[in-house]
Amino acid sequence: MLSDFLINNGYTLSLLLAIVAVGVAIFLVRWILSKDSGTERMREVARAVQLGAKAYLNRQVATISTFIVIIGVVLVFIRDGATALGFLGGAVFSLAAGYIGMTIAVRANVRTAAAARVSCFSALRVAFNGGAVTGLLVVGMALLSVGLFFVLVGKVTGEVRVAVHALVGLALGSSLISVFARLGGGIYTKAADVGADLVGKIESGLDEDDPRNPATIADNVGDNVGDCAGMAADVFETYAVSLIGAILVGYLILPGSAAALQLPFLIGGISVIGALAGIAYVNLTKRSAAKALNESVVVAGVVSAVLLWPVIGGLFPEPITAAGKEISAAGIFGAAMVGLLMTFVVVWITNYYTATDFKPVRSIADACQTGHATAIIRGLSVGQHATALPVGFIGIAILLSFSFAGLFGIAIAVMAMLSMAGIIISLDAFGPITDNAGGIAVMGGLPKDVRAVTDELDAVGNTMKAVTKGYAIASAGLAALVLFGSYVEELRMFKGLDPEEFTRQFSFSLSEPEVIIGLFIGGLLPFIFTAFSMDAVGKAAGAVVREVRRQLAAKPGILKGEDLPDYDVCVDIVTKSALREMITPALLPVFFVVGVALLPGMGEVVLGGVLVGTIVTGLFVGIAMTSSGGAWDNAKKFIEEGNFGGKGSDAHAAAVTGDTVGDPYKDTAGPAVNPMIKVVNILAILIIPFLLSDAPQAGLASEESSRPPHQQVEIP
Repeated sequence: MLSDFLINNGYTLSLLLAIVAVGVAIFLVRWILSKDSGTERMREVARAVQLGAKAYLNRQVATISTFIVIIGVVLVFIRDGATALGFLGGAVFSLAAGYIGMTIAVRANVRTAAAARVSCFSALRVAFNGGAVTGLLVVGMALLSVGLFFVLVGKVTGEVRVAVHALVGLALGSSLISVFARLGGGIYTKAADVGADLVGKIESGLDEDDPRNPATIADNVGDNVGDCAGMAADVFETYAVSLIGAILVGYLILPGSAAALQLPFLIGGISVIGALAGIAYVNLTKRSAAKALNESVVVAGVVSAVLLWPVIGGLFPEPITAAGKEISAAGIFGAAMVGLLMTFVVVWITNYYTATDFKPVRSIADACQTGHATAIIRGLSVGQHATALPVGFIGIAILLSFSFAGLFGIAIAVMAMLSMAGIIISLDAFGPITDNAGGIAVMGGLPKDVRAVTDELDAVGNTMKAVTKGYAIASAGLAALVLFGSYVEELRMFKGLDPEEFTRQFSFSLSEPEVIIGLFIGGLLPFIFTAFSMDAVGKAAGAVVREVRRQLAAKPGILKGEDLPDYDVCVDIVTKSALREMITPALLPVFFVVGVALLPGMGEVVLGGVLVGTIVTGLFVGIAMTSSGGAWDNAKKFIEEGNFGGKGSDAHAAAVTGDTVGDPYKDTAGPAVNPMIKVVNILAILIIPFLLSDAPQAGLASEESSRPPHQQVEIP
């Protein structure tokens, strides 16, 4: 029977599909490397970008390794060795995801520029397949790392509860490293971008990626370390944490159900097939870039939905009961469909607020005609308007998925939404590849018609990047809600209370002053976090501006094309600044959680409020920032297409200012809120034993042994 096959082979099947994802990614790498890499001058520019990106990431790894080791040692004492090992594994895999994402992108960019000399479709295929490598590798690595670690720890120890502990550690490792990667890469890319734009475009009248701009190589390097490496680490973390959150909820509220532990893995594995279908669609269709990319998401979603029904029906042939609620296969499938539909909803909403085809972006471009201030005001307004629809639909998704299958239904909806990461990351990584391709086309001296092709793809790529950021932040809100539910359940176990007694003692009611205090503290964190992030970009960008001005003043021949700029100095400035400035904001969530946890006598209650407050304000701040930034960027591109005076007009100057303000919004502070929210929630779960060392229970540590024999879980 299908049910017996899935119960006995579910983990194996999902891991095999993860290996398929990695195998197809390797095939695409070979396909990309076989393509023409252009002229010698193009290869020289690409090589400079590759070396700069590699040097930065190597120094970033060296910088954060100390923090990884220290936190790993601490986890040995407050949890156990398996949890600490999971933390180290999550950190390593998150770093690897970022490194791999950057490595392929810096090789696909020059080949995209070369393909643009042939046709737009050829360039689209190279750029998209370069992004698909990142998408498939991130999903494949996440499934393999979580799955193999879970199975191996469970088999070695003979206890599933130890494996679940270890997975929570893995989630913290991937999330914390993702914060570092997003912040460091974001500070780097936006400091270089802002510095290049302010002096190059506004003061000196240079075009985008003009080789006479001393900051142009640093700008192109930044696209890779921020939008490729940072993004890959971010989505790897989001995917892994969502998978782990679903496993944790299944273990806590569906005792004895092996199917509840296997379903999240199978959802991820099935969606690999959906992602492959979407990737094939882009490569085979001759639609425009925007239509092909958007339609590929639909293809991937439909294929995944069709395959999910027999799997869920096979795993849950009979209804099960959780927290007094009967859950059927139809209810679980309904929750999964809510997650898949949320992907389309978030893509559509973000596309509306950030694409040049729609009113919000065009209204910003129109506002640019009346000056810099009105451009900024309108962009801020668009970002704040953009929060309403996503948050409204998130509320609907929570309500529907909970009605279908309780907290487990929400966890499955989140996992189904994140299972689409394979195709979504492919769209995201497409953006920096086409951006770099345009820079290489200009610096390589290619004809204007080639740059016209790369500009067209870059405009689509900007929208795709914005879409992915909205997708990641919206899913983070849902995932964090699942983690909060896990925190409450874990706290109950450590207190040794049954559900009714726990509810009487810990209702987390708004009538309790401790909860209100926690809500205020948690609501504050995203604002302080993004403030430090914006400050970091401003400081680093100021240093770049001063250096570019110095070079142009010292060597007037640079603007005449008679002298070469010293690109390496700008690269070195932003590298040092990014690594120095990322540390404080990255560690802020750790300081907040530990500080609140140490409050005498009420830490666990205040901490519960902190988690909810961080989720709510973080969701709004993240969506508003990424939407404003993406809209400002595409408003500039809309004017550069010849609207409202085109390049060189007063409206264009105002649009450049808006884009410059929006850069740290959309590529540094806003996206980094996503992993920050989850660091807070995961760390809260892990710190419970430290808070309640004298409690009568040991949470997950005793839960498995306390269950009746028929409820104990085994890994097949």
